[in-house]
Amino acid sequence: MTTDKDLAISEMAADERDVVIDLWTRCGLTRPWNDPLGDIELAIASENSTVLVARDGESVIGAAMVGHDGHRGAIYYLGVDPDARRGGIGRSLVRAAEAWCAGFGVPKLNLLVRMENLGVLAFYEALGYLPTNSVSLYRTIDPERGEREKVEKAAWAAAHAT
Repeated sequence: MTTDKDLAISEMAADERDVVIDLWTRCGLTRPWNDPLGDIELAIASENSTVLVARDGESVIGAAMVGHDGHRGAIYYLGVDPDARRGGIGRSLVRAAEAWCAGFGVPKLNLLVRMENLGVLAFYEALGYLPTNSVSLYRTIDPERGEREKVEKAAWAAAHAT
């Protein structure tokens, strides 16, 4: 098990993109209608976002995308290797994301959790995150992508229905 003293968190190195995407996929964070590589490229192209990576020695065991708009920060794709969970790595990544945002003077941090992910909701609640009593809405700006996502989401939901 990794201890805090074995854990190093810093920005993702360029050659770690595929490792991070594989990690996020194993954690169940990716969906067919999202492009994690495109999301990474967009994040690292901006000074307002980055990807933080937790390492145990040379091994990537956790990662999170973090960004801000000047008022609110956001955490995306926070995942810990399934074989390394329950050792404080997720908590350390959250705290690193908070510190990253605080470094820009950002006073608040938001994140999205899928409704069915009750364990993750409990994890964030234990870290002091509270429901906003708000509804998250979205719109895909590109109509062709919107139609493609609609089909992909329906297929994914049908394949994963319980």
